[in-house]
Amino acid sequence: MPDARCPRHRCTHNAPVPPTAPAPASPHTAGVLYALAAFTLWGLMPLYFRQVASVPPLELILHRSLWALAFVLGLLAALGQWGWLAALRAPPRQLGLYLAGALLLAGNWLVYVLAIHAGRVVEASLGYFINPLVNVLLGVAVLHERLRRAQWLAVALATLGVLWLTWRGDRLPWMALTLAFSFGFYGLLRKTSRLGPLEGLALETLLLAPVMLPALAWLTFSGGGGAALRGDAGLVGWLVLAGPLSAIPLVLFAAAARRMPLALVGLMQYLSPTIQLVLGIWVFGEPFDGVRLVGFAFIWAALVLVSIDALWRSGLLPTWPRRASGSGGGGIPSKP
Repeated sequence: MPDARCPRHRCTHNAPVPPTAPAPASPHTAGVLYALAAFTLWGLMPLYFRQVASVPPLELILHRSLWALAFVLGLLAALGQWGWLAALRAPPRQLGLYLAGALLLAGNWLVYVLAIHAGRVVEASLGYFINPLVNVLLGVAVLHERLRRAQWLAVALATLGVLWLTWRGDRLPWMALTLAFSFGFYGLLRKTSRLGPLEGLALETLLLAPVMLPALAWLTFSGGGGAALRGDAGLVGWLVLAGPLSAIPLVLFAAAARRMPLALVGLMQYLSPTIQLVLGIWVFGEPFDGVRLVGFAFIWAALVLVSIDALWRSGLLPTWPRRASGSGGGGIPSKP
């Protein structure tokens, strides 16, 4: 029966309400999800290298370079992005910088694989915890940047941590330092490049191809044959998977960096070595005694200082209120 309170054909209070479309995710939320995916994939890489542990490290790196090149070229072709090829006509000095970056990246990959094969996943994670502090040092030494007090204190704490691990651990953590400095110098060279992450990876692996392809062919067909010939289809599939695993996190990272503050991206990067550390202890069964805990604690304290400083300077942390003029100073100085 029609409701007597409503004029005929005009009653709407009992009509069904159309469903409201969900609001699209904000760019910031999408950026956080992209960053989480990228750093999680990087953090889980030791599990991948455990699957291909039967492949010698050098041969594994050559396969990774080959399949990364093939995957990135296919992806860029699908996107119709060929402008990066103009970099091959760059002056010799610029090409030399691209080649130096390619060698640093290949060296970083090789040391990382050696660390996994040697059962030193925890030390590899240490390298990527140290890397942001190495970036600070390179900014001073190469870019002539000035450090703030928090950054100097962070560098001092990290140095104490490395010295502690060297003294009490009876050896220099050279794998960690090599990973940190090689990736730091690689990042420094990438700062001077106008190429995006995918285009940069394509150019770097392409520059290595004249050496990489003959070396991989020789290892594959000489002697008893390489992993691609000796292994089953499953192993070959794992080797081919190195291409997407090298490129996809870069795509996700680039998407995150465009959608969220870089200071927050820098803070989230610690997710990757944290996952590696957890894997080293709980999956690979590596020891993590009190000596290592103290050394890591120094470095974690340094990272907390650097992170707070970066978040404050980016405006993501509130500024402390200043004292009234003439009250004798104090408070945090205003950001430049």
